[in-house]
This record gives sequence, structure tokens and C-alpha cells, in this order.
Amino acid sequence: MLEYLNLEAAEAAVGRKLTVWEELWLNYSAKKHDFILHFHNILFLFLFYSLAPLPYMWIELIQSKKINKYKIQPKVQRTFSDMFKCYKDVMKTFILVAGPLQILSYPTTKWIGIRTSLPLPSKWEMFWQLCVYFIIEDYCHYWMHRWLHTKWGYEKIHHVHHEYTTPIGFAAPYAHWAEIFILGIPSFLGPALVPGHIITYWLWFILRQLEAVETHSGYEFPWSLTKWVIPFYGGAKYHDYHHYVGSRSRSNFASVFTYCDYIYGTDKGYRHYKSLLVPNKRD
Repeated sequence: MLEYLNLEAAEAAVGRKLTVWEELWLNYSAKKHDFILHFHNILFLFLFYSLAPLPYMWIELIQSKKINKYKIQPKVQRTFSDMFKCYKDVMKTFILVAGPLQILSYPTTKWIGIRTSLPLPSKWEMFWQLCVYFIIEDYCHYWMHRWLHTKWGYEKIHHVHHEYTTPIGFAAPYAHWAEIFILGIPSFLGPALVPGHIITYWLWFILRQLEAVETHSGYEFPWSLTKWVIPFYGGAKYHDYHHYVGSRSRSNFASVFTYCDYIYGTDKGYRHYKSLLVPNKRD
């Protein structure tokens, strides 16, 4: 909740004329409690998880030969019933686990300094903070994910996520409730160490979710993120191999990038597998 009574008071506090975006933020958030603004994260979680996998679902259902050449495991086809069941299971976990965790985390976001006030962050500030969040999350996720592939971690928790040996977009957050909590820690760690504005906080979780859906999509299109100039970005093929191997996987533990697997030698199986493939086959 912003403490300004009107636009003039806000501009006097900031010491300049507000930008168009800041005026919109003032009008939207001035009378909303910070808890309500924090609660938006849950709404965005439901919204973007529901929408982002839909193009991949449509592509899977139409089974076009022209598009199917981009499918990483083309011999496996999912039905609408399969994908809708996955969606329902994930939404149930979101409601029972992710939602309450978001609510309980509100005091922590206030304590670490996630702000809702004016001025809004600059584009540069948001960019470098998001870069830091991705790097921190990826590094910590690597080690937690690697632990989940120990005998105990896999049998008790992580095997649920690996029920999908052929990943689909809706299965990105499909996991045991304990895994939602465990792998949620790296996602929250970046904002905790480098707190910023709540808009950056929202955008971070939205981008991370979109990236996870793309990584689990099962497709590698010419316009996929892996085709962009993003250093060490893994992408769908990289993570698809991890699911393809399943319980035997000792490779490709990182969530976004590839450098941790390269540094710690956990991409050797993947690199060996790629070396055995003939051209124009799955790699």
C-alpha cells in the first residue's frame, strides 16, 4: 500500500514528475495492502501455467508431419486426456502446497525488503536483478536436483516428476509436494539475497515458469530459446535427455544453463549419447 494521498504527494516524495508507468502503478496499488500485491504471485502462477502449455498441447494433438519433425521423442504421442489429467494433478498441488507457501512467505518478503513503493525500478535494474536470480537459482537447483537423484531422494520424492519420461509442457511443475518445497527454495533465494521491487519479483517467477514449460515442452523449434544468444542455455533437448534416461540419469541436473553440469562432469553421459547419434536424429 502506497502512503501517498494523490499524484501531487507522490511526485513531491519522489522529487520529479512520475512516468506513465509509475502513474499507472500509483493508481493500481495505492489502496491495495502489500499482502494483496504479494498474493498476485499465486494468481500469475495459475494463469501462466494454464496458458503457456496450450500451444504445445495443440501442436501435440494435431500431429502435423511438418511440425512433428521438431518433436524430440516423435514416437510418443500424448492424448488430450493425458495432458488434462496432468494439468488437474498440478493444479491440485498448486492449491494445496504452492498457494499456502506463497501466503506463508509474505512476512519473509517484507523482512528481506521486497518493496512496492515508488519509484519503479529502471529497465537496467530489472534486467541485472533477473540475471542474478537466474544464475543463483540455476546453481542451487543443480545441487538440490542432484541430491534428488540419490537413491533415497529419487525413490521417496523425485520419481513422481520422472513419471513423464517424455516431457510435456503441463508436466513442468508436476512433482511430489516435497519437491515443490525443496526446489522452490532456489527460486526464492535470488530475491532474498538481492531484493528488488515486487514487479521484478513477479516477473522473475513468470519467466522461470515460462522457461520451465519450454524446457519440458518436448519440442525444439527454430524459434526456441536455445536458438537465442544466451550463454550456456540448455533448453528442451538438454532436459529431455534427463527425462529420457529417468532413474538412471546422472546427467543434466541444472535447470536453465549447462555450465554446472560441464564443470562438475555431469554432462558426460549426454555428450557421449550425442556423439553416438547419426545426423538428423534425436540429439
